[in-house]
Amino acid sequence: MRRHEITDDHWNRIRDFLPGQAGDPGVTAKDNRLFVNAVLWIAKTGAPWRDLPERFGPWGSVWKRFDRWGAKGVWKRVFEELQDPDLEWMIIDSTVVRAHQHAAGKKGGKEMRPSAVPEADSAPKSTSSSMLWATRSSSS
Repeated sequence: MRRHEITDDHWNRIRDFLPGQAGDPGVTAKDNRLFVNAVLWIAKTGAPWRDLPERFGPWGSVWKRFDRWGAKGVWKRVFEELQDPDLEWMIIDSTVVRAHQHAAGKKGGKEMRPSAVPEADSAPKSTSSSMLWATRSSSS
């Protein structure tokens, strides 16, 4: 067993109620355990989905399945069954995940906007009084 994989005990406790079982409607999952290990790898390493190792399959497919299971409440059932304090921190949503500083904003570059605070456009307060006098007199 690798470092970030689910233990045999935990796997035996959850495997029977995971989607994709033989006889379930839809596609039968190839390997639910490998998928759960992929999610654990992402959660425990904190890596972005695009950095998921190839042994887990295409990252986009893994993410879509993760998202579908979340919408169906599968992860909630897994956490309730395992009740493992180490897994509590893995419930991730946008209220606790910080975006990279370049992740926000619109396309097209920066716009120069005037300050909303009038004092912000005035001379700096740390400038000496003689410098302020020189600046004012040279502009008149």
